[in-house]
Amino acid sequence: MDQAWTPRPKPDQPERLERRLEFDDYATTRDFLERLNALCEQQQRFPDISFGRTYVNLTLRAEADNTPIGEPEWGFSAAIDALIG
Repeated sequence: MDQAWTPRPKPDQPERLERRLEFDDYATTRDFLERLNALCEQQQRFPDISFGRTYVNLTLRAEADNTPIGEPEWGFSAAIDALIG
């Protein structure tokens, strides 16, 4: 099941946004990853990504070190959301 973007503050680490996406099959997962790659190249923003055959885990951090999550991160997360489906 997909989860919404979740802010994750942690002691001694910068705040970040996390989301897990699940897909029906590998072809759908790969299609999403290819569209995500194009978006990342276009915006020059690169989230941490881990994935398997039918899921993708994403982590977004603030562009500037040691700053809180702000509008740029929420805007980028919305652009990623637009790729789903």
